[in-house]
Amino acid sequence: MRPVLHGDVSAAARALLAVPQPDRGTLCVRMIHEAEMADRHLERTGKLHPVYGNGSLMAVARNRTLADEPGFDDLQYCQCFEMVLHQLARFQASRTRS
Repeated sequence: MRPVLHGDVSAAARALLAVPQPDRGTLCVRMIHEAEMADRHLERTGKLHPVYGNGSLMAVARNRTLADEPGFDDLQYCQCFEMVLHQLARFQASRTRS
């Protein structure tokens, strides 16, 4: 996956916010894996992945409906943002162990 910036996390959190709460964990993990798959495709072929784009988390998030971006006074948005950060940390930890 390409380096993750604030905008990537925000876009992913907005995608999570747009789906029912029980579906958010699965979607979060799926988006991270899609970004990783797209990045590998780009490295291998030199071309964007036809569905997942350039390997950024923002690109895969933008393939979905995004909720309007609320402020951090919105508890559900904060929970979604936190979920993205948590899953990114798990993903990074699993990569360093492999």
